[in-house]
Amino acid sequence: MCISVGGGCGGDTSDGAASSTPEDTLTVGLQAEPPDFDPWDSTALVDRQVMASLYDKLIDVDSEGELEPMLAEDWEVSGDETVYTFELVEDVQFHDGTEFDAEAVKFNLDRYREEDSTRAAELEPVESVEVVDPSTVEVELSEPFSPFLSILADRSGMMVSPAAVEEAGDDFSNNPVGTGPFEFVERIRGDSITVERFEEYWQEGMPTLERVEYQGIEDENVQYNNLQSGQLDVVDSVPFNEIEGLESGEQYESFNEPELGYQGIWLNTTQPPFDDENLRKAVYTLIDREAIVNAALRDTGGEAANSPFAPTSFAHGESDEFEMGTVEEAQELMAEADEPDGFSFTMTVGTPPVQQQLGRVVQDTLEPAGIEVELERVEFGSLLDQAGRKDYEALQLGWSGRVDPDQNIYDFMVTGDVNNYSGYSNEEVDELLNAARQEADEDERKEIYDQIMEILHDEVPYIYLYHENSQWGLQQSVEGFEFNPDGILRTAEISKSEAE
Repeated sequence: MCISVGGGCGGDTSDGAASSTPEDTLTVGLQAEPPDFDPWDSTALVDRQVMASLYDKLIDVDSEGELEPMLAEDWEVSGDETVYTFELVEDVQFHDGTEFDAEAVKFNLDRYREEDSTRAAELEPVESVEVVDPSTVEVELSEPFSPFLSILADRSGMMVSPAAVEEAGDDFSNNPVGTGPFEFVERIRGDSITVERFEEYWQEGMPTLERVEYQGIEDENVQYNNLQSGQLDVVDSVPFNEIEGLESGEQYESFNEPELGYQGIWLNTTQPPFDDENLRKAVYTLIDREAIVNAALRDTGGEAANSPFAPTSFAHGESDEFEMGTVEEAQELMAEADEPDGFSFTMTVGTPPVQQQLGRVVQDTLEPAGIEVELERVEFGSLLDQAGRKDYEALQLGWSGRVDPDQNIYDFMVTGDVNNYSGYSNEEVDELLNAARQEADEDERKEIYDQIMEILHDEVPYIYLYHENSQWGLQQSVEGFEFNPDGILRTAEISKSEAE
């Protein structure tokens, strides 16, 4: 979920080594080892990077951030916007040889709607899923639901094999089966994930590669070195002070483009010290977002933020503006919380250098007000686990972003959702979040989101820090790469030219 940045590795990229991997194999360095390959409960961006090769979705997002057909080749929406009828691509097989059809769509959507699924809140308005015929499925909603198609362009639209789920049960994540361009081969914990070309893939001429090998490497300096040595063909993070050198070299290509996500800090509202709103506000008002962008992102990896809505979103605007408070104002807030001399808390951060630097900026920013911050450094999987269990005081964790603004705020702020890591609950916010889901007009929706953000800025369950860029580094031998604002690597059309 989090981008990686840190100190440079040095070296002139123009003299870099050509890829040493086979021409039919793509090696990809990811920011962390993916925890989960079942869309039913996956929460990590790195999961989606691998799952994009394993699963097709009903709907996809194109390079312009627009929705486009995938397994659902067409759809109609009723006049009252509560019934969606999807026409499916025919003659599609899952990797296990079973047929993809309307029954499979119903199985998946019903499964994602289960109470203990991480997808349940996303599909809460779905009343029923009915099979009309083998290539047609009808979804009825309880009310108009503006984000619905966008949600089907994410994990809730990923189609897994019903037969494989029934056979593997709780172990499906270790035996994933979809209709995607590649099928799962093996996972070696702490080393690599390998997928191979699915010979019966339904999109003609795809994929072009024989296999893709993913490696979880949290230190972007190591990724960068491995790209230079030819051990990796693609990396999903590049040290910011190496971007220009990578761009100017002849052996590599780089992308440093704005995406849909954000980074920030969760504050646990269920336990001290941040069960006190005044202490949350004291921290919120002092954190210097511009200093973080300057020091941690080297002014090239993103822009300061105060909301979950990226600059490309219609919901972006006044809610993202922020004016820092003074030490005196923070001390007044602490005095109201009976902590006039300051207080201390532990902030849990990941292992990538950018999170270490971010943590140091937070420490330096808060120290003048008498607020002491201890940094606890944990691996990505442990970070997610602590967030889910609310076993933390403050925790740095972001979100990779989605096309519709609902998907960047609803699950994280609505009462009781599994992704509401702060334990925050506000009945008015819940009502506004649901009102925004039912409103089709973008201007009206933006006004609702502005109201929500005004409350969140006052009650501070989460401190939004910056909207991030997506950084990719590629060997010149990699062809067919297209940057997508959702930050996901599409492997189906990628190929490799013969090394010179």
